[in-house]
Amino acid sequence: MFQSRHTLRRALPLVLLVVVLPVFLFAAAGGLGGKADQEGLVMTERAVRRAAVQCYALEGSYPASLADLEERYGVSIDESRIFVDYQYIASNLMPDITVLPAAGQGDPVLE
Repeated sequence: MFQSRHTLRRALPLVLLVVVLPVFLFAAAGGLGGKADQEGLVMTERAVRRAAVQCYALEGSYPASLADLEERYGVSIDESRIFVDYQYIASNLMPDITVLPAAGQGDPVLE
C-alpha cells in the first residue's frame, strides 16, 4: 500500500507534464501563427505603400495599378495568402491600399 501511494506521487507530476505540456505548446503555436499572419499583412501593406511613394518620387505620379508596381518596382504578393485592394484615385493622390487575408485565410485584421 505504501509503495503504490509513493509511486503515484512520483508519477503524477510526470503524467501532468506529458498531458499538459503538449496542450500548452499547441495553444502557443496557434497564437504565434496568427501573429505571423498579421505581421505578413502589415509588411505587405508597407511594401506596397513604399513602392507607390517611390514611383511618385521618381516619375511624378502614382502608379495606376498594382500590376504596374509588381512589374516596374518588384513588388511581389502571394495571392494565395494575401488580397491587396489597390484603388487608384489620381496621379497626384496616394492610392487607397487595403491588405486583407485571401478568402479562406481567416478574419481580416483591423487596426
